[in-house]
Amino acid sequence: MKNLSFLLLFLFFLVLGLLGPSMSLCPMDEAISKKINQDFSSLLPAAMKNTVLHCWSVSSRGRLASCPEGTTVTSCSCGSGCGSWDVREDTMCHCQCGSIDWTAARCCTLRVGS
Repeated sequence: MKNLSFLLLFLFFLVLGLLGPSMSLCPMDEAISKKINQDFSSLLPAAMKNTVLHCWSVSSRGRLASCPEGTTVTSCSCGSGCGSWDVREDTMCHCQCGSIDWTAARCCTLRVGS
């Protein structure tokens, strides 16, 4: 039931997005929308100002490579010419071919810089 609710909500916003450009807003809606966009635009750079995406690669023998806790896999690569891989639990690369000599994972985290 919960998934159905999310699906219906998503479809509702999707339809609104498709209708949005063809529908004109009343002056009050336009003013509110403009104010929200201005406020959000001014807050976003301040919030993201000191945030840095920090990434590095981790490699291991065999078909699995794991990222440390608190990081997320953003991509994988496999040895032996294998191009088939998947991400497990957001932190582990798994190469799907039969004979793999190494696997690498690209691990990333957001850091607040100085």
